[in-house]
Amino acid sequence: MSQATAGTTVGSATHCPYCALQCGMYVAKGEITPREDIPANAGGLCQKGWTAAELLTSPERLTTPLLHGSPVSWDEALDYVATRIEAIRAAHGPDAVAVFGGGGLTNEKAYQLGKFARVALRTSQIDYNGRFCMSSAASAVNRAFGMDRGLPFPITDIARAGAVLFAGGNVAETMPPFVRHLSAMRSAGGRLVVVDPRVTQTAKMADLHLQVTPGTDLALALGLLHIAIADGYADLDYLAARTTGFEEVRTSVAAWWPERVERVTGVPVAQMREAVRILGEAERAMVLTGRGAEQHAKGTDTVTAFVNLALTLGLPGREGSGYGCVTGQGNGQGGREHGQKADQLPGYRKIDDPAAREHVAAVWGIDPADLPGPGRSAYELLDALGTPEGPKALLLFGSNPVVSAPRAGHVARRLDALDLLVVSDFVLSETAAMADVVLPTTQWAEEAGTMTNLEGRVLLRRQAAAPPPGARSDLEILRGLAERLGCGEKFPADPRTVFDELRRASAGGVADYSGITYERIAAETGVFWPCPGTVKDGTVKDGTVKDGTGNDGAVDDSIGNDGAGDDPHPGTPRPFLDRFATPDGRARLVPVEHRPPAEDVDEEFPLYLTSGRVLAHYQSGAQTRRIRPLTQASPEVFVELHPDLAERLGVAPGDRVRVRSRRGAAEGVARVNTSIRPDTLFMPFHWEGVNLLTNPALDPMSRMPEFKVCAAAIERCAEDGERVA
Repeated sequence: MSQATAGTTVGSATHCPYCALQCGMYVAKGEITPREDIPANAGGLCQKGWTAAELLTSPERLTTPLLHGSPVSWDEALDYVATRIEAIRAAHGPDAVAVFGGGGLTNEKAYQLGKFARVALRTSQIDYNGRFCMSSAASAVNRAFGMDRGLPFPITDIARAGAVLFAGGNVAETMPPFVRHLSAMRSAGGRLVVVDPRVTQTAKMADLHLQVTPGTDLALALGLLHIAIADGYADLDYLAARTTGFEEVRTSVAAWWPERVERVTGVPVAQMREAVRILGEAERAMVLTGRGAEQHAKGTDTVTAFVNLALTLGLPGREGSGYGCVTGQGNGQGGREHGQKADQLPGYRKIDDPAAREHVAAVWGIDPADLPGPGRSAYELLDALGTPEGPKALLLFGSNPVVSAPRAGHVARRLDALDLLVVSDFVLSETAAMADVVLPTTQWAEEAGTMTNLEGRVLLRRQAAAPPPGARSDLEILRGLAERLGCGEKFPADPRTVFDELRRASAGGVADYSGITYERIAAETGVFWPCPGTVKDGTVKDGTVKDGTGNDGAVDDSIGNDGAGDDPHPGTPRPFLDRFATPDGRARLVPVEHRPPAEDVDEEFPLYLTSGRVLAHYQSGAQTRRIRPLTQASPEVFVELHPDLAERLGVAPGDRVRVRSRRGAAEGVARVNTSIRPDTLFMPFHWEGVNLLTNPALDPMSRMPEFKVCAAAIERCAEDGERVA
């Protein structure tokens, strides 16, 4: 499996540092070679993957801790951080120190970060940037299915479907190797329906594109469900046998007749009917959602409406069919399973569940009463920083909120108000540049650990290169701080040791990893959770649950430590085939209602602004904007607008334009084309400035900000000496 290559420190089989496909690759002497044995990419890579090794030798790498901008030793930096933490806690209490993590951290780091916050710091104030990724989908599918796993089926199942409806995703640019599965589906005669306000590269390959008005995906889903019921596509036998709540949902969508939905969404009735026919007549079909449908103040209800559509058609829990969320961040799935989220403990346990607290506290060797309760969600945490009632210190790992958070100018001011800001990063990101202390960390190819990709497959990221002298892993950083806070023995720095503890902490939980080992992952090229093991006397062994299904997550602790006579649990590629993870095994249909965007257009701000990713860059761009071929491919922020709008404004392609919202202004280069609606602007969010404009209105359940739509205005920037009205 390792296929060690001359010039590498350790076996070089690893995974891409970017999106949730976690494409398999080999790294040797700074060269990238795609792996054929990982089904997600099966030998393919995108431009970002091919150039990923360039960052390993970037001249912008950090290798020395910085204290107030000056190089210092590791001891001096860690001593300073620990001393300041102790002083702030003594003055203001444990919740005065906060932790902010990232969806790109390995499972081991995410687990250790959550443990560090609650054991070493005893703070409830921890959340992570994954709250900005797919939290609305997580809330919706937990409500519907009792378990949140992005794709509850292997990604290769997509090729077997006869139809796919994809709402709010542009995988042709955000994760190009994903396209191979859609292309295989279409080559076999399947049909693709894409919902998006823009004619994206993904929409161009679709058989049918529903060009929805920004902020109206929920109304569209209600209309599609209305048509599915009215036109006889509801699978009544499936609904009776495997679900609850259909009659209430049927009643709730009765008012969403197609003509009304067309007025709200701009999607023609004929196209809606065709989309339902494509899904309803396929032998196997899937409904998928991405950030475009989810990053709204009504994102949970929007996803719920698409889940209701899938359930009404009888798709989830059938092999080759179902509902799935296409996770964005590299470890967006695993990153939220093991405790860096404000309301969760390892194994996807709820932090306010007494049984969960008792189990995890026993693994951590503390009293359950010493575990803090739920804390603030990501934006609420950032918004509270430096306020009289909020945290006075922040430790930040794997995130760049100065670029990536909504209302980013306000977030920067809140960071500036802190008594202590500590950032662990391997480059001087925009957020790190503001920090009191910057701790230089290792990056993806320089350390080992596990990642969980968008299909729930736990993968092994092997070390493929030696880190530069002076850089330390996040696990080493946490151990160093814990030692200074008097609990270093609880925080090992070896990833395998941390993973073995994670297995024990997750045992019996919804996301049960207890039967997964590094050896199994390597031998099987990944293991799907839940994968229970046997537990006795606090030790986990590979084993099997008594019923062999793994669906209930129950661990058979009656089996001895040697597990003799038991085959290891095989993992669970398709967890809902027999039952859903709800108490009665049935999926829940939940009535939801459409509502306008939190901030609709008006006379002053007459346009919808939406944002997203482009092919060459990833997330806040802190990594990709430092890779020469990627910056050459996409060097600066742009504003996409329709030719009719450009003509009214006197804007020509290449002009600099200024986009304003109620929160600020940002400039970019005009791109004029017909792929955008005349009432809509698009800007990529990989550069500082775009999220100065976005709306921090939060979904009431998921606490997801409304990234994907806000009211905006645009004007051409004046050239030297020119006046623009």
